[in-house]
Amino acid sequence: MSEYQLELKQLVDYPRCRIYREFIRTLMKDQSIRVSGGSGLFYFITLCSYANFRTSYKRIEGITYTIYPGEWVCRIGEVSEWFRTRFQHQAWSILDTLQEQHYITYTKFGRGNLVKFKIKGWQKFNTILDYNAPCQKDTGFFFIPIAKATELVSSVRCSEMDIVLDLWINTVYNEEQVQGSEVGPVVYLRNGTGSPLVGYADLARRWGLSKSTVGRILNKLSELQHISLLSFPGRHGSAIYIQNYLSTMFDITDVLIDKDEIAMSLCIPTSVSDDEPMNITDSVDIEICVPKSEISVPESHIKIVLSKTAQILAAGGFYCCECSHSKYKLSPLSGSKEIVFEGMTLPDRKKPERFLLEIYCKAEKRIFAFELTMALIDGQKKEEL
Repeated sequence: MSEYQLELKQLVDYPRCRIYREFIRTLMKDQSIRVSGGSGLFYFITLCSYANFRTSYKRIEGITYTIYPGEWVCRIGEVSEWFRTRFQHQAWSILDTLQEQHYITYTKFGRGNLVKFKIKGWQKFNTILDYNAPCQKDTGFFFIPIAKATELVSSVRCSEMDIVLDLWINTVYNEEQVQGSEVGPVVYLRNGTGSPLVGYADLARRWGLSKSTVGRILNKLSELQHISLLSFPGRHGSAIYIQNYLSTMFDITDVLIDKDEIAMSLCIPTSVSDDEPMNITDSVDIEICVPKSEISVPESHIKIVLSKTAQILAAGGFYCCECSHSKYKLSPLSGSKEIVFEGMTLPDRKKPERFLLEIYCKAEKRIFAFELTMALIDGQKKEEL
């Protein structure tokens, strides 16, 4: 009789994304990001940001208009200003395209100077309030369906602003199913792998651009501090973290992104060179209580690994780890535990080595303790904290 150990996890998908109106207003004013020649995602989200949650009334040129949930009435000149079009007929053309794609419906009146638009399917993703009151357009938030956003970016060539919004909408934070999301808000394109690593070729197909154009735009957004772009060697790909995400979405302090910490979280090998210097202070005491017969890693490499580990911990808020009074003690852990690194094959059937990493203050008081796992992969040392 065969016995099996089963593990069942529910895969959770989020059908909509919360977007704050203030964030959209900020993007609308950002002239450094191009909006022309886009897929329509920016235009559609801009219209959504002005839609009502409740019935209200607006008086224009002596006439009072009733505006229901999911609708708004304004001058076409305002729409042209939102869309950053030079001429009003260009704004009308964008509205026509969105209506043909069944994202909105609109009515032209007031001799072509006024427009009343309605977001189709608004009540499915946004709560409609029964009472009547004025609707603020610069505060609060609304929800955008992920499916509609994906359809828009996949239809035609994307603009720089479309790319910013696509990255933002697909950002995940502290989701156990997505690697690296516990470190910071990371872009995950919902490909079912649980890994946020993505190649430029995949992004080029998604946005209808060339690989070189994708690289140029991502570097530009990185320089403008919209994203943190972390590229890894080989075929690992890149991880994209969104800056100012936590302060916008949750009103909390944003976190600093450390590349070594991300690499460890995503199980990307850490390269160690024989002539690589340690970056922690020379006065830091490192005690290695592991018999050489029980470990295949040179002592010099272990010290470099601990040096990198100290930087990662310090970047994560453990500031004592780079203090000159700190002492590091590495000891073997008793027992064995089978550890599998996804996508990695350990040569010669070598098992990963597990250690107890203790950090002491002035060699007296233990302040932190971690389990450090290392596995030798193709001559390199892979670490997991």
